Formats: sequence, C-alpha cells, structure tokens
Amino acid sequence: MRKTSKDYIFVSLQGILFIAFLGNIDFFNWQIPYWIQIASLLPALIGMVIIIKAILQLNKNLSPFPTPIQNGQLIKNGLYKYVRHPIYSGILMTCFSLSIYTESEYRFLITLLLYILFYFKSNYEEERLSNIYPKYPEYRKTRARFFILR
Repeated sequence: MRKTSKDYIFVSLQGILFIAFLGNIDFFNWQIPYWIQIASLLPALIGMVIIIKAILQLNKNLSPFPTPIQNGQLIKNGLYKYVRHPIYSGILMTCFSLSIYTESEYRFLITLLLYILFYFKSNYEEERLSNIYPKYPEYRKTRARFFILR
C-alpha cells in the first residue's frame, strides 16, 4: 500500500512532539510529593519495556508510518493479543510518568498532545489495516486501542 501525505504529516508531528518533550518550560511551578515522583519511575520503566517488546514483536513489520509495509503480516500475538497499539501505549505511559517525575506541566501537556496525535494516527492506521487484512475489523472490536483506554 502506498504512503500518502497523511503518513508524512503524522510522523513529522510525532517527531516534533518528541523533540518538544525534551525541552521544559515551567508554567505553574508544579510541586509533586517526592514519593510520587520516585514511584512514577516504575511506570516509566514499564512503558519503556513495553515499547521495546512491542517493537521486537513487530520485527520486520515495523514502520514509523501508519500505512502498513508491503507484504507485511498482521501481528495478533504477544502484546498485540491484548492491545492494538502497544508502542503508542508504552510511549504515553513513559511520557506521562516522566512528566510526573520531572514535575513538568509542560511535558504533561506534550503527553496530552501525543495522546491526541496517536488517537488520530491510529484511526488512520486502522483504516489502512482494514483495507489490507479482512480480519482486522473483528480484531479491532475485541482489543483496546491503548492499554488504559478502550
């Protein structure tokens, strides 16, 4: 399947948000108890493990673009047995947790923007997957989009 301009727009916006996440602007001087900051490192680590595991499970099917690769196959095992977009889930979990750890409302805002982007990017991706894999609509009905939200 051929990539469209939407593919490049989604990946570009994602890259911009990742770079923006590296920065930090203090708006309100967010103050989070130290024990919560430390506790937030565990979900950040879990999120990173999820990202790595999901990437390895996709293997040759991995692409930064929402359009599936040529001659790819639909992965429905491993983490994909439970959720349709574990990489996005891991990124969101990691970014949210790191925004807590760094007491950054700016990073929290970037995480919310990433969630919105991933929502629309995954809609487009699933439309493309449904065109290639006849069983995808049924898979979609039985799995959550991201880990936390259906």
